[in-house]
Amino acid sequence: MSADSVETTSRYWAGFDLGGTKMLAKIFDSEYKTLGKKRRKTKGHTGVEMGLERMVQTIHQALEEASLTPSDLAGIGVGCPGPLELQAGIIFEAPNLGWYNAPVKDVLEKEFGCPVVICNDVDAGVYGEYRFGAGKGAQSVMGIFPGTGIGGGAVYRGQLIQGSISSCMEIGHIKVLLEGPECGCGQHGCLEVLASRLAISAAAAQAAYRGDAPVLRSMVGTDLSDIRSGILASAIKGGDESVKNIILRAAEYIGIAAGNLVHTFSPEIIVLGGGLVEAMPELIVPAVTEATLRNVMPTFKDSFKVVAAQLGDDSSVMGVAAWAQNVIQQNSSMRIETQV
Repeated sequence: MSADSVETTSRYWAGFDLGGTKMLAKIFDSEYKTLGKKRRKTKGHTGVEMGLERMVQTIHQALEEASLTPSDLAGIGVGCPGPLELQAGIIFEAPNLGWYNAPVKDVLEKEFGCPVVICNDVDAGVYGEYRFGAGKGAQSVMGIFPGTGIGGGAVYRGQLIQGSISSCMEIGHIKVLLEGPECGCGQHGCLEVLASRLAISAAAAQAAYRGDAPVLRSMVGTDLSDIRSGILASAIKGGDESVKNIILRAAEYIGIAAGNLVHTFSPEIIVLGGGLVEAMPELIVPAVTEATLRNVMPTFKDSFKVVAAQLGDDSSVMGVAAWAQNVIQQNSSMRIETQV
Protein backbone atom coordinates (compact mmCIF):
# COMPACT_ATOMS: atom_id res chain seq x y z
CA MET A 1 0.00 0.00 0.00
CA SER A 2 1.48 3.36 -0.97
CA ALA A 3 0.90 6.91 0.15
CA ASP A 4 -0.77 7.77 -3.15
CA SER A 5 -3.22 4.87 -3.23
CA VAL A 6 -5.33 5.34 -0.10
CA GLU A 7 -8.34 7.51 0.60
CA THR A 8 -7.80 9.76 3.63
CA THR A 9 -11.30 9.95 5.11
CA SER A 10 -10.06 9.13 8.63
CA ARG A 11 -9.49 12.03 11.00
CA TYR A 12 -6.58 10.67 12.99
CA TRP A 13 -2.85 10.95 12.36
CA ALA A 14 0.13 9.30 14.02
CA GLY A 15 3.49 10.97 14.51
CA PHE A 16 6.60 9.00 15.40
CA ASP A 17 9.94 10.45 16.53
CA LEU A 18 12.77 7.91 16.24
CA GLY A 19 15.74 9.03 18.31
CA GLY A 20 19.05 7.49 19.25
CA THR A 21 17.96 6.82 22.83
CA LYS A 22 14.16 7.11 22.82
CA MET A 23 11.21 6.71 20.51
CA LEU A 24 7.94 8.58 20.86
CA ALA A 25 4.57 7.87 19.22
CA LYS A 26 1.61 10.23 19.42
CA ILE A 27 -1.90 10.02 18.02
CA PHE A 28 -3.54 13.28 16.97
CA ASP A 29 -7.04 14.28 15.95
CA SER A 30 -7.69 16.61 13.02
CA GLU A 31 -6.96 19.65 15.22
CA TYR A 32 -3.68 18.10 16.43
CA LYS A 33 -4.87 17.51 19.93
CA THR A 34 -2.96 14.59 21.47
CA LEU A 35 -5.24 11.60 22.06
CA GLY A 36 -2.64 9.00 22.97
CA LYS A 37 1.10 8.69 23.35
CA LYS A 38 3.81 6.19 24.18
CA ARG A 39 7.51 6.81 24.87
CA ARG A 40 10.03 3.96 25.06
CA LYS A 41 13.76 3.40 24.88
CA THR A 42 14.89 2.83 21.31
CA LYS A 43 17.34 -0.01 22.03
CA GLY A 44 18.82 0.36 18.57
CA HIS A 45 21.56 -2.16 19.39
CA THR A 46 18.99 -4.97 19.07
CA GLY A 47 19.08 -4.55 15.29
CA VAL A 48 16.80 -3.41 12.48
CA GLU A 49 14.20 -6.19 12.67
CA MET A 50 13.72 -5.92 16.43
CA GLY A 51 13.84 -2.12 16.24
CA LEU A 52 11.08 -1.96 13.63
CA GLU A 53 8.98 -4.36 15.67
CA ARG A 54 9.49 -2.08 18.67
CA MET A 55 8.22 0.85 16.58
CA VAL A 56 5.13 -1.18 15.62
CA GLN A 57 4.42 -2.03 19.27
CA THR A 58 4.86 1.59 20.35
CA ILE A 59 2.34 2.87 17.81
CA HIS A 60 -0.13 0.16 18.81
CA GLN A 61 0.25 1.20 22.47
CA ALA A 62 -0.38 4.86 21.60
CA LEU A 63 -3.49 3.82 19.64
CA GLU A 64 -4.74 1.82 22.63
CA GLU A 65 -4.37 4.86 24.90
CA ALA A 66 -6.39 6.86 22.36
CA SER A 67 -9.06 4.11 22.24
CA LEU A 68 -8.50 3.79 18.48
CA THR A 69 -7.57 0.97 16.10
CA PRO A 70 -5.26 0.96 13.04
CA SER A 71 -8.28 1.31 10.75
CA ASP A 72 -8.91 4.77 12.26
CA LEU A 73 -5.58 6.14 11.02
CA ALA A 74 -5.38 8.32 7.92
CA GLY A 75 -1.60 8.15 7.91
CA ILE A 76 1.64 7.89 9.87
CA GLY A 77 4.60 10.25 9.77
CA VAL A 78 8.02 9.11 10.99
CA GLY A 79 10.91 11.44 11.77
CA CYS A 80 14.17 9.53 11.31
CA PRO A 81 17.89 10.18 11.74
CA GLY A 82 20.48 9.47 9.08
CA PRO A 83 20.44 9.55 5.26
CA LEU A 84 17.00 8.55 3.98
CA GLU A 85 15.41 7.41 0.75
CA LEU A 86 12.23 9.45 1.05
CA GLN A 87 10.03 7.86 -1.62
CA ALA A 88 10.80 4.27 -0.64
CA GLY A 89 10.76 5.17 3.05
CA ILE A 90 14.10 3.56 3.87
CA ILE A 91 16.70 4.62 6.45
CA PHE A 92 19.92 4.10 4.52
CA GLU A 93 22.15 4.50 7.55
CA ALA A 94 21.61 5.50 11.19
CA PRO A 95 25.00 5.07 12.90
CA ASN A 96 23.67 5.97 16.36
CA LEU A 97 21.24 3.05 16.05
CA GLY A 98 23.48 0.70 14.12
CA TRP A 99 20.75 0.44 11.47
CA TYR A 100 21.32 0.10 7.73
CA ASN A 101 18.68 -0.14 4.97
CA ALA A 102 15.75 -0.19 7.40
CA PRO A 103 12.44 -0.47 5.42
CA VAL A 104 10.36 1.72 7.74
CA LYS A 105 7.61 2.61 5.27
CA ASP A 106 7.08 -0.96 4.03
CA VAL A 107 6.88 -2.49 7.52
CA LEU A 108 4.52 0.13 8.95
CA GLU A 109 2.20 0.23 5.94
CA LYS A 110 1.82 -3.55 6.02
CA GLU A 111 1.08 -3.48 9.75
CA PHE A 112 -1.30 -0.52 9.94
CA GLY A 113 -2.88 -0.44 6.49
CA CYS A 114 -2.43 3.30 5.93
CA PRO A 115 0.09 5.50 4.10
CA VAL A 116 3.42 6.17 5.80
CA VAL A 117 5.68 9.15 5.11
CA ILE A 118 9.20 9.47 6.49
CA CYS A 119 11.38 12.56 6.72
CA ASN A 120 14.53 13.74 8.42
CA ASP A 121 13.98 14.29 12.14
CA VAL A 122 15.26 17.88 12.08
CA ASP A 123 13.08 18.66 9.05
CA ALA A 124 10.17 17.33 11.10
CA GLY A 125 11.05 19.64 13.99
CA VAL A 126 11.30 22.68 11.73
CA TYR A 127 7.98 21.85 10.08
CA GLY A 128 6.40 21.49 13.51
CA GLU A 129 7.60 24.95 14.50
CA TYR A 130 6.33 26.31 11.16
CA ARG A 131 2.85 24.83 11.61
CA PHE A 132 2.30 25.10 15.35
CA GLY A 133 5.12 26.97 17.06
CA ALA A 134 7.59 29.82 16.67
CA GLY A 135 7.17 30.05 12.88
CA LYS A 136 3.38 29.86 12.75
CA GLY A 137 1.94 32.31 10.23
CA ALA A 138 5.19 32.88 8.32
CA GLN A 139 5.61 31.94 4.67
CA SER A 140 9.27 30.98 4.99
CA VAL A 141 10.99 29.51 8.04
CA MET A 142 14.52 28.26 8.55
CA GLY A 143 15.55 26.17 11.55
CA ILE A 144 18.99 25.74 13.10
CA PHE A 145 19.21 23.15 15.89
CA PRO A 146 22.57 22.87 17.71
CA GLY A 147 22.97 19.57 19.54
CA THR A 148 25.54 16.79 19.36
CA GLY A 149 25.86 18.04 15.80
CA ILE A 150 23.98 20.88 14.13
CA GLY A 151 20.86 20.11 12.14
CA GLY A 152 18.80 22.41 9.99
CA GLY A 153 15.76 22.61 7.80
CA ALA A 154 13.63 25.05 5.86
CA VAL A 155 9.98 25.47 4.88
CA TYR A 156 8.74 27.67 2.04
CA ARG A 157 5.02 28.24 1.50
CA GLY A 158 4.05 25.06 3.27
CA GLN A 159 6.64 22.79 1.68
CA LEU A 160 9.78 21.37 3.24
CA ILE A 161 12.87 22.09 1.19
CA GLN A 162 14.14 18.61 0.34
CA GLY A 163 16.59 17.07 -2.08
CA SER A 164 15.68 14.94 -5.08
CA ILE A 165 15.65 11.69 -3.08
CA SER A 166 16.67 12.67 0.44
CA SER A 167 16.83 15.53 2.92
CA CYS A 168 19.16 18.48 2.45
CA MET A 169 19.88 21.68 4.42
CA GLU A 170 23.02 20.22 6.03
CA ILE A 171 23.59 23.49 7.85
CA GLY A 172 26.11 21.91 10.21
CA HIS A 173 28.47 21.39 7.30
CA ILE A 174 28.52 24.95 6.00
CA LYS A 175 32.13 26.07 6.15
CA VAL A 176 32.49 29.10 8.42
CA LEU A 177 36.23 29.09 9.17
CA LEU A 178 38.90 28.48 6.56
CA GLU A 179 41.63 26.18 7.87
CA GLY A 180 39.41 25.43 10.88
CA PRO A 181 39.45 22.17 12.85
CA GLU A 182 38.61 18.92 11.11
CA CYS A 183 34.95 17.88 11.17
CA GLY A 184 33.66 14.34 11.39
CA CYS A 185 32.62 14.66 7.73
CA GLY A 186 36.29 15.03 6.72
CA GLN A 187 36.11 18.74 5.86
CA HIS A 188 37.66 21.54 7.89
CA GLY A 189 35.98 24.54 9.52
CA CYS A 190 32.37 23.26 9.39
CA LEU A 191 29.84 25.00 11.63
CA GLU A 192 29.23 21.74 13.49
CA VAL A 193 32.81 21.34 14.68
CA LEU A 194 32.84 24.93 15.98
CA ALA A 195 29.36 25.58 17.40
CA SER A 196 27.60 22.31 18.27
CA ARG A 197 26.85 21.55 21.90
CA LEU A 198 29.56 18.90 21.74
CA ALA A 199 32.12 21.43 20.48
CA ILE A 200 31.06 23.92 23.15
CA SER A 201 31.31 21.27 25.88
CA ALA A 202 34.79 20.29 24.71
CA ALA A 203 35.96 23.92 24.86
CA ALA A 204 34.35 24.32 28.29
CA ALA A 205 36.09 21.17 29.56
CA GLN A 206 39.43 22.63 28.46
CA ALA A 207 38.61 25.89 30.23
CA ALA A 208 37.77 23.97 33.41
CA TYR A 209 41.03 22.02 33.16
CA ARG A 210 43.01 25.26 32.83
CA GLY A 211 41.22 26.70 35.86
CA ASP A 212 39.35 29.31 33.80
CA ALA A 213 35.91 27.85 34.65
CA PRO A 214 35.97 27.17 38.41
CA VAL A 215 32.19 26.90 38.79
CA LEU A 216 31.96 24.33 36.03
CA ARG A 217 34.89 22.40 37.46
CA SER A 218 33.32 22.31 40.92
CA MET A 219 30.04 21.01 39.46
CA VAL A 220 31.19 18.22 37.14
CA GLY A 221 34.96 18.34 36.83
CA THR A 222 36.41 18.10 33.33
CA ASP A 223 34.63 15.01 32.01
CA LEU A 224 33.17 15.96 28.63
CA SER A 225 30.28 13.49 28.95
CA ASP A 226 29.00 15.31 32.06
CA ILE A 227 28.98 18.78 30.52
CA ARG A 228 25.43 19.04 29.21
CA SER A 229 23.39 22.09 28.22
CA GLY A 230 21.86 22.65 31.66
CA ILE A 231 25.27 22.39 33.33
CA LEU A 232 26.69 25.01 30.95
CA ALA A 233 23.79 27.34 31.76
CA SER A 234 24.32 26.85 35.50
CA ALA A 235 28.05 27.53 35.19
CA ILE A 236 27.32 30.82 33.43
CA LYS A 237 24.80 31.80 36.10
CA GLY A 238 27.42 30.96 38.70
CA GLY A 239 29.86 33.43 37.17
CA ASP A 240 32.01 31.50 34.69
CA GLU A 241 32.70 34.23 32.13
CA SER A 242 34.92 31.91 30.10
CA VAL A 243 31.98 29.55 29.51
CA LYS A 244 29.79 32.48 28.52
CA ASN A 245 32.42 33.62 26.03
CA ILE A 246 32.58 30.12 24.53
CA ILE A 247 28.82 30.25 23.95
CA LEU A 248 29.07 33.72 22.42
CA ARG A 249 31.84 32.60 20.08
CA ALA A 250 29.68 29.68 18.94
CA ALA A 251 26.78 32.10 18.39
CA GLU A 252 29.05 34.18 16.16
CA TYR A 253 29.76 31.17 13.97
CA ILE A 254 26.05 30.32 13.81
CA GLY A 255 25.42 33.93 12.76
CA ILE A 256 27.93 33.60 9.90
CA ALA A 257 26.13 30.50 8.62
CA ALA A 258 22.71 32.10 9.14
CA GLY A 259 23.83 35.18 7.20
CA ASN A 260 24.79 33.00 4.26
CA LEU A 261 21.39 31.31 4.40
CA VAL A 262 19.56 34.64 4.61
CA HIS A 263 21.27 35.66 1.37
CA THR A 264 20.31 32.32 -0.20
CA PHE A 265 16.81 31.72 1.14
CA SER A 266 15.62 34.98 2.78
CA PRO A 267 13.50 33.43 5.55
CA GLU A 268 11.05 35.50 7.54
CA ILE A 269 11.80 33.54 10.70
CA ILE A 270 14.98 31.79 11.84
CA VAL A 271 14.10 29.31 14.59
CA LEU A 272 16.84 28.22 16.98
CA GLY A 273 16.07 24.94 18.72
CA GLY A 274 17.56 22.06 20.65
CA GLY A 275 18.58 21.57 24.27
CA LEU A 276 21.35 24.16 24.19
CA VAL A 277 18.98 26.94 23.11
CA GLU A 278 16.28 25.76 25.51
CA ALA A 279 18.76 26.00 28.41
CA MET A 280 19.79 29.62 27.72
CA PRO A 281 17.59 31.36 25.12
CA GLU A 282 18.14 34.78 26.70
CA LEU A 283 21.86 34.51 25.87
CA ILE A 284 21.88 32.64 22.58
CA VAL A 285 18.99 34.21 20.65
CA PRO A 286 20.20 37.85 20.95
CA ALA A 287 23.80 36.80 20.26
CA VAL A 288 22.85 34.92 17.07
CA THR A 289 20.60 37.80 16.01
CA GLU A 290 23.44 40.31 16.33
CA ALA A 291 25.93 38.02 14.61
CA THR A 292 23.54 37.36 11.71
CA LEU A 293 22.90 41.09 11.27
CA ARG A 294 26.65 41.67 11.04
CA ASN A 295 26.87 39.15 8.23
CA VAL A 296 24.06 40.20 5.88
CA MET A 297 23.72 42.90 3.26
CA PRO A 298 21.90 46.06 4.40
CA THR A 299 18.94 45.13 2.20
CA PHE A 300 18.26 42.04 4.34
CA LYS A 301 18.71 43.51 7.83
CA ASP A 302 15.00 44.10 8.40
CA SER A 303 13.79 41.01 6.55
CA PHE A 304 14.04 38.34 9.24
CA LYS A 305 13.64 37.63 12.93
CA VAL A 306 15.58 35.13 15.06
CA VAL A 307 13.45 33.35 17.68
CA ALA A 308 13.67 30.38 20.04
CA ALA A 309 11.70 27.22 19.28
CA GLN A 310 8.50 26.86 21.28
CA LEU A 311 7.47 23.22 21.09
CA GLY A 312 10.40 21.36 22.65
CA ASP A 313 10.19 17.59 22.16
CA ASP A 314 6.76 17.94 20.53
CA SER A 315 8.14 19.77 17.49
CA SER A 316 9.30 16.63 15.67
CA VAL A 317 6.40 14.32 16.50
CA MET A 318 3.76 16.97 15.69
CA GLY A 319 5.69 18.18 12.66
CA VAL A 320 6.11 14.78 11.06
CA ALA A 321 2.42 13.93 11.54
CA ALA A 322 1.43 17.22 9.91
CA TRP A 323 3.96 16.74 7.10
CA ALA A 324 2.59 13.25 6.45
CA GLN A 325 -0.92 14.72 6.24
CA ASN A 326 0.34 17.34 3.78
CA VAL A 327 2.07 14.78 1.53
CA ILE A 328 -0.74 12.22 1.63
CA GLN A 329 -3.46 14.75 0.86
CA GLN A 330 -1.40 16.28 -1.96
CA ASN A 331 -0.88 12.84 -3.47
CA SER A 332 -4.59 12.11 -3.16
CA SER A 333 -5.48 15.37 -4.91
CA MET A 334 -3.01 14.67 -7.72
CA ARG A 335 -4.50 11.21 -8.23
CA ILE A 336 -8.02 12.66 -8.47
CA GLU A 337 -6.88 15.28 -10.99
CA THR A 338 -5.19 12.59 -13.08
CA GLN A 339 -8.34 10.48 -13.11
CA VAL A 340 -10.43 13.47 -14.21
